[in-house]
Amino acid sequence: MTDARSLGLWADGMNALSPGPLNSITDVAGLRVGHQTLTGGGIATGVTAIIPHRGDMFRQKVRAGVSVINGFGKSVGLMQVEELGTIETPILLTNTFGVAACSDALIRRAIMANPDIGRQASTVNPLVFECNDGAINDIQALAVQPSDAWVALNGANEGPMPQGSVGAGTGMTAFGFKAGIGSASRRLEIAGQEFTLGALVLANFGRSGDLILPDGRRPNPKSTNLQERGSVIVILATNLPLADLQLQRVARRGGAGLARLGAFWGHGSGDIALAFTTADPIAHSPSGAFDSVQRLNDDLIDLPFRAAAEATQEAVLNALCAARTTQGRAGQGRADLKFPSLIDWAMATTR
Repeated sequence: MTDARSLGLWADGMNALSPGPLNSITDVAGLRVGHQTLTGGGIATGVTAIIPHRGDMFRQKVRAGVSVINGFGKSVGLMQVEELGTIETPILLTNTFGVAACSDALIRRAIMANPDIGRQASTVNPLVFECNDGAINDIQALAVQPSDAWVALNGANEGPMPQGSVGAGTGMTAFGFKAGIGSASRRLEIAGQEFTLGALVLANFGRSGDLILPDGRRPNPKSTNLQERGSVIVILATNLPLADLQLQRVARRGGAGLARLGAFWGHGSGDIALAFTTADPIAHSPSGAFDSVQRLNDDLIDLPFRAAAEATQEAVLNALCAARTTQGRAGQGRADLKFPSLIDWAMATTR
């Protein structure tokens, strides 16, 4: 996979924290990512699944916080995460009209593992995020089905993960370039212990010409003058013990990484960040009246703040670098519209 580092767009000497061994969200131990990619016949879309741990998510919930940077979006499940500070299903990413199908899959998956859901036990809160891939994908075709979400969930793995035009990122664009799924990670050393914070982004935002690289250059594909009406989903995962309010604050710093790239979160952009920790999962059926929970001292929280901003920034660049030049969807009155790869720009400027 081509990434920002291999193209010389990111270097360790930039006063940045060190990445994990894979420079991916899957550097967080036990976390898995899977994709289902749908292409052909005007379709360019899919589903990406993020599974925080190998246990039953409904029975062992993870603490989480959400930051709605700009709320022009149709995600499902955010209200309960904000209220309770926990996640109880895997996380699915897809296109705007695929949200219902993905929610269906998550609900049925949870019921299969826990037949008491909705009867003896509480209902389940499916968590699905979306971006509009209509510039490349025929979104009205409603191509994403519950079975596609199942494929992404069942195919989720630890280790290296595909990026760019894959899964939910198949039809996504950013800053006038072809974009999609991107990931990066950072190592955190606190009190003699090493932790990891990883970012996975669904990048579909930013006006052509607004992109700012870490070295200050501003690539301009000059392919379109589209207004800022895209979206970006930022998922931040860590094994650092953080409380739900701290996780909300960490999620908000994903927005700092987006701003470093030149984004201003336009009126029609849905920009949402969610952060969760795999430390100290919360039992659905507690064994006692009180829970014992670890949390980082707030005096040290600047380190995960910085990691969130850096990992988000590099994850978006990796999404741009891993994608390939793609033709825009026919029938938009822009038949010659192409979304070029950032790779082509980088190669041309180094000749």
